[in-house]
Amino acid sequence: MEFVHERNGIKDPRVIILILSYNGKHLLKDGISSYLANDYPNFEVVVIDNGSTDGTKEWVEQNYPGVFVLRTEKNLGYSGGFNLGLDYAFNKNNADYVLITNNDVKADSKVISELVIVAETDPMIGFVTGKVYYYDEPDLLQSVGYYEDELKWIGGHLGNKQKDTGQFDQIEERTFSDDIFMLVKKELYENTNGYDTNFQFQAEQFDWQIRAKKKGYKIYYTPKAKIWHKDSITIGKTSPFKIYYDVRNSLVVRLKHRDKKYLRPYFKWYFKNMVGIPFIKNLAKGKIKMSASIFNGFFSALAWGLKNKKIPFK
Repeated sequence: MEFVHERNGIKDPRVIILILSYNGKHLLKDGISSYLANDYPNFEVVVIDNGSTDGTKEWVEQNYPGVFVLRTEKNLGYSGGFNLGLDYAFNKNNADYVLITNNDVKADSKVISELVIVAETDPMIGFVTGKVYYYDEPDLLQSVGYYEDELKWIGGHLGNKQKDTGQFDQIEERTFSDDIFMLVKKELYENTNGYDTNFQFQAEQFDWQIRAKKKGYKIYYTPKAKIWHKDSITIGKTSPFKIYYDVRNSLVVRLKHRDKKYLRPYFKWYFKNMVGIPFIKNLAKGKIKMSASIFNGFFSALAWGLKNKKIPFK
């Protein structure tokens, strides 16, 4: 495989794949095996065992002796766990790129090479992603990035639940992307310091991408990089845990980065659609924990806004 550029005098830039896992030993086989089967000549797979109690470290070392396990004794959250891996990869292991990826995926054999090809075309391309399919429906798209929404700013997934018929087969810049899998350039990391751990779960990639874009970096999508995702296996699609962070961080990320002119109309939409209606519906169904998570997430976001003087009502 030939690349247009060299980095640090190396023809094939060094890529470290970071797979974050918390009690997900049962999910790792597809991800590790498929990444190890990639055709790219200069990469390493690292599993971040984020305080697991299911024997993840021992299982990986027994079944994949060439894979390094970076273990923390307590769960650092999503952003904290990946920050540990980013520090290891860039500061201690001289990576040119890191490929952040979930533990519940299966990767195409060319995913690394296709991401790197695009990243190498422009020094200001800081993130690159590709096609995410549903694992159980392998020709059905889950995401090819996010679209921008005038009111919500960060819209929904482009291509979600569409059959892939080639409608997203152009290499393009994206406003935002998910970090189900996301290639990160070293220079971007050095200029942004990775994830903000205030966003332990949910919206952490948006905050990072926003900060990177403020520094001039771009987010790109390539249709030739493909993975298949099992979709919210670890934390659950509608668990109280996930709902809390959905409600909290969707407001916090906007409080942090947007002005009052934007925030006032957004807050009206948010309070109705993210807080009020879901709270009442869950309460009516007797889902007390879900309602409590919505309530707690909302007031945690308000507390963050007050502390940081970001509330849009003054």
